Amino acid sequence: METIVLYPSPGMGHLISMVELGKFILKHHPSFTIVILTVPPSFNTGSTASYINRVSAATKSITFHQLPSISLELDSFSSMEAVIFEALRLSNPSVHQALQHISLTATITAFIIDFFCTPALSISTKLGIPTYYFITSGISTLAFFLYLPIIHRNTVKSFKDLNSLVDVPGLPPIPSSDVAKPILDRASIEYACFLDFSLHLPKTAGFIVNSFDSLEPKTLKAVSEGSCNPDGATPPVFCVGPLLASEDRRVGTDGVHECLKWLDLQPSESVVFLCFGSLGLFSDKQLKEIAIGLERSRQRFLWVIRSPPSEDKSKRFLPPPEPDLDSLLPRGFSDRTKDLGFVVKSWAPQVEVLNHKSIGGFVTHCGWNSVLEAVWAGVPMVAWPLYAEQKFNRVVLVDYLKLALRIHESEDGFVAAEEVENRVRELMDSDEGESLRKRTKEKEAEAKAATSEGGSSIVALAKLVKLWKLC
Repeated sequence: METIVLYPSPGMGHLISMVELGKFILKHHPSFTIVILTVPPSFNTGSTASYINRVSAATKSITFHQLPSISLELDSFSSMEAVIFEALRLSNPSVHQALQHISLTATITAFIIDFFCTPALSISTKLGIPTYYFITSGISTLAFFLYLPIIHRNTVKSFKDLNSLVDVPGLPPIPSSDVAKPILDRASIEYACFLDFSLHLPKTAGFIVNSFDSLEPKTLKAVSEGSCNPDGATPPVFCVGPLLASEDRRVGTDGVHECLKWLDLQPSESVVFLCFGSLGLFSDKQLKEIAIGLERSRQRFLWVIRSPPSEDKSKRFLPPPEPDLDSLLPRGFSDRTKDLGFVVKSWAPQVEVLNHKSIGGFVTHCGWNSVLEAVWAGVPMVAWPLYAEQKFNRVVLVDYLKLALRIHESEDGFVAAEEVENRVRELMDSDEGESLRKRTKEKEAEAKAATSEGGSSIVALAKLVKLWKLC
């Protein structure tokens, strides 16, 4: 029995992408079985247990192998990324055991790992298992990290101190302050871990990317031709996206979420959707400022609100409680906007929302899954990055792909009500917004073509499977 072993990081977005990769492989090459190694998260990554149970019940050829829990003192870590890197480093002995155990009854054809899981590469190399990196973000992210060792070698300053543009082959100039947040400080443990990942990239059998060829063509060309890794050979790139999940949880008694019923009553492409990912949290002050901006814009809106981050440091990696809208929103806001807007607590079915006929724009944190979901639905964006590589994604979205408007924040990251008002109005009711909408719909058609029979992503998967069969 030929088995593909997938090893995602604990983050919900990373897990979903990896599961969708497994489904995509099985749909077109059902002779494989898929085993997914999971590390139980000891922090807020979004609820994974119910999601895993649903996948297990729906797709019998995908099984989950849960690795032992890792106990960590969360207070001692500077960031979520640092926690994840350490949890996965400590999981290495369990990964070794799992791979050996799976090998007793099956042939492991390939081992596909998330970049956080770089420590496991040494194990699969010793066991002689072909190993691939799965890039849950775009080709642009792959290009940047392939080139990071060159940047590291040519400067002694941290990105946060460079105050300059960073040039990477195949990418627009990146402001040094907009590189992925965890690598801004050269002296941090996060930077060391990401640099280690970058140095290991060329040592794998290939890169599987959640993107499609025509979304980022210049970057794909630069990576494939070796421009981003001038020191040696570059492994092959396989763009197999967009890999998107459908959602079916937290609905009403009749199986339909309340916000979808509200959207049914709105005119076509008239609603702007604001949602910032499972980890995107705003302060009380920022939430009120968003509310003021939305009210002044006079545009229809659907807004997902989460509770602000806890001031208790011991709770910073834990899920926030359900938001108290009465205390978080300006007095009278709900009454004044009842004919224009709909506010949802904590979660909405994003994929269904984005594909609803009433949605005409998306204010997003620029997480890559959300970007692809918007492209698939043909919905233009306002880019409001919050964490991880999202500022980098904004540069790609705004300056390279021309699929989003940039939101302008102050130095401390705060966005004024006037900026919210102006960007929402520009997206929904201006020539620039209409131009973005037209371009996004062109990319929507390309995305759907890429995953249709004979499309670039289907062809890329076939090439990858052919390599596996030759091993």
